[in-house]
Amino acid sequence: MPNRQQAMLNRLHRVRTLQLNLTMAEESRAQQRVATERQLSDRIAQLAQAVAPTPAPPTSAVALMARAHFRNRLNESSDAAAGRVAAAERQADRAAEQTRDAKRDQTAVEKLLERARAAAIRAEMRALEDMPAAAPRRSQNRHDPC
Repeated sequence: MPNRQQAMLNRLHRVRTLQLNLTMAEESRAQQRVATERQLSDRIAQLAQAVAPTPAPPTSAVALMARAHFRNRLNESSDAAAGRVAAAERQADRAAEQTRDAKRDQTAVEKLLERARAAAIRAEMRALEDMPAAAPRRSQNRHDPC
């Protein structure tokens, strides 16, 4: 029975370790998504600054309309990018929570394995203590006068 329980705990530990590794990989991907979305948002903000109105008058009304249209599109893109950043951060938070849960589960299984090992060692020690003492060999009890 103990071997069966030990095998079950080992299998459970392998599964929990695999789950932990998968959640850590997902958390890493989520953090990369956040970084990518932030870089995109920053780039859009830089482009919006580049087409901001300047005190110099434009050469034509068409150029003014084109700049206004482009600025409007960049503002819309900036708003969308901010939404994507927020969504990516929420996903990263969820992934971090899942990683913490998986780590907690794996730690619990490791503690169970350690307790099982300690119990097996205690059982072996008790078995050794309960063994009958071996009869001493005659050669050890021999006392010669010389």
